[in-house]
Amino acid sequence: MSEQTQERGGAARRAVVVGAGMAGVQTAVALREQGFTGTVTLIGAEPHQPYDRPPLSKAVLLGKADGSAFDVDFAALGIELRLSCEVTGLRPADHELDTAEGPVPYDVLVLATGAEPIRLPGAEGVPGVHLLRTLDDAERLRPVLAEQHDIVVVGAGWIGAEFATAAREAGCAVTVVEAADRPLAGALPAEVAAPMAAWYADSGAELRTGARVDRIEPGAVVLDDGTRVPAGAVVVGIGARPATAWLAGSGVVLGVHGEVLADEHLRTSVPDVYAVGDCASFPSGRYEQRLLVHHWDNALQGPRTVAANIIGETPMAYDPVPYFWSEQFGRFVQYVGHHACADTTVWRGNPQGAAWAVCWLRAGRLVGLLAVGRPRDLAQGRRLIESGSPMDPELLADPSRPLKEATA
Repeated sequence: MSEQTQERGGAARRAVVVGAGMAGVQTAVALREQGFTGTVTLIGAEPHQPYDRPPLSKAVLLGKADGSAFDVDFAALGIELRLSCEVTGLRPADHELDTAEGPVPYDVLVLATGAEPIRLPGAEGVPGVHLLRTLDDAERLRPVLAEQHDIVVVGAGWIGAEFATAAREAGCAVTVVEAADRPLAGALPAEVAAPMAAWYADSGAELRTGARVDRIEPGAVVLDDGTRVPAGAVVVGIGARPATAWLAGSGVVLGVHGEVLADEHLRTSVPDVYAVGDCASFPSGRYEQRLLVHHWDNALQGPRTVAANIIGETPMAYDPVPYFWSEQFGRFVQYVGHHACADTTVWRGNPQGAAWAVCWLRAGRLVGLLAVGRPRDLAQGRRLIESGSPMDPELLADPSRPLKEATA
């Protein structure tokens, strides 16, 4: 904790959290739960009450829910909400945040601005082109699904697969175009992602891999080989990048992807400023590399560490086992850990079947696991990764044996 922070200690301290998504809301709540007695201000760019994002690609999109507002009584917790408030800059030397409504002073600041979708060049302003990141996005897409338009999804990543699933459930004809040679090319090794390509056809969606978009016209997506794919609507899901452009000139050091480079305590390069969630990377001692995790669980877990480090005298390190899930094409897909550092891959079950898993080991210890329809494997695998228990690959490969019994 810096001398500046200690001088500002006590009930008069002003905590400001930028970003009213999961990470921001949980940070504000955790500050109160852990006994922070100063003022807490939560700033959000959208007009809506803070809400959870995962339902947007499922229940909200299909009209099964009107929204997904967090069940938090901000007033009762003494958290001031400033909504429809765009943050435009940060001046650390003055301990002030610049917003469209004027400067906001802080004693401690938490950056939780999340990520924003990557836009397809040339698609700006073309009628019928959609993103799916916000509640407004989901509400614009809801009537598109209800009218059962022919839909083209650009990108076969997690969000593309989830949207294609919802669109098929709504009765739309769906074509997914992916520039890579397989779905989830940026997330999973080729041999693991390959079996997932069949899921599209099984659901009645068409997946076109190796298909690059040349341009989008009203009513059609034109591929670089000249193919025209009819499209009553287009949904672009080609990834997201940290929403940090507003930090230019602030002195907050960013990484190659635009992410805030936080330290192991989730502190930024400037005093009294922390960063958490999708907008920040952190050094993992467990995986011996810096991790940038764009998933819900990271936005849930990180705030507890931030709050503890703002309040406490002894800094806490943040080193979680990353976790996320995806519901697509009738399958529940879960992932835990980080496979990039693995030296051994072990399959559990037949990837052509309904339930299977992939385990990644490094030096005989489990470091990552993907489970399709095997939630028990996921739960046990998470504990085994945390404990660092040595594993027996032969026992691990037997899908009839509980994962926890495959230790060496």
